[in-house]
Amino acid sequence: MADEERFWYEDGLDPEDLAFHRLHGPWKRSTPADALAMMSRYDGEWWIAGGWAIDAFTGVHRAHEDVDLSLWKRDVEKLRLHLRGTYDLWSNAGGRFRPLTDEESEHPEDADQIWLRKHALAPWEYDVVVNPDRDGRWVFRRDPALDFALEDITWRAPDGVRYLNPEMALAYKAKQARPKDELDLTAALPLLSADQRVWLADMIEHLHPGHPWVARIRAV
Repeated sequence: MADEERFWYEDGLDPEDLAFHRLHGPWKRSTPADALAMMSRYDGEWWIAGGWAIDAFTGVHRAHEDVDLSLWKRDVEKLRLHLRGTYDLWSNAGGRFRPLTDEESEHPEDADQIWLRKHALAPWEYDVVVNPDRDGRWVFRRDPALDFALEDITWRAPDGVRYLNPEMALAYKAKQARPKDELDLTAALPLLSADQRVWLADMIEHLHPGHPWVARIRAV
């Protein structure tokens, strides 16, 4: 592919990622510091999950495609008003996209993600995960029968960013166990407390009986 055809595509994308970008549009890499600046005046709770949460816990950095910014599903309109005039919000329900505008601002109930970009010709910058709650408690989407107080499953870094606890982030990652998830487990496992390791192994066994991570975690 000629360079001019890849104006917003990063060099070195593997064929699968390149095909994804060609279908949905290019992505710009963001960091938790970028998210903190964007959300500095946001009047609501938000946190970062995924690989960046593991980075923050371990201090071991790896490359990331995006920032897994998360907030309450009930606060989607609050986010839209906060970003109005700065970012366009598109609800994403399993690949079905719809812009959230002043005229049509209702977020589809089956959409668990919102993609953000500054305008139609700009790259995507954030994939926001909107999390349901039950009476103000965080609902675990891997098993919606379970819910937790947000304060019990997150921690706040010195810069003020709130992150998902590493054991919870890894419990999410176990389902796919991609190479980057294996790297995150390797980095975090020696630093988890005994209680965190027991919780993580028990949760993965509950969600995915026979998962190879369980024996690996229990062996530490």
